[in-house]
Amino acid sequence: MTLKTRSGVKKRLKVTGTGKIKLGKACKRHLLSNKSKKAKGRNKYGLIVADAEVKKIKRQIPHSLRG
Repeated sequence: MTLKTRSGVKKRLKVTGTGKIKLGKACKRHLLSNKSKKAKGRNKYGLIVADAEVKKIKRQIPHSLRG
């Protein structure tokens, strides 16, 4: 049986070259005019997923994305 990907997971994460999982941060889409420059800067880069969550996420993505 073929291993299927969870489509939502596939769209929201990226596996880095070293095998870590990177996500985009929230609060960066709209209503940016009333957020401070500091708050927008904190959300600029992605977030590396904690080791405790990696196993759970890797179960949801296919072999080709695991890295």
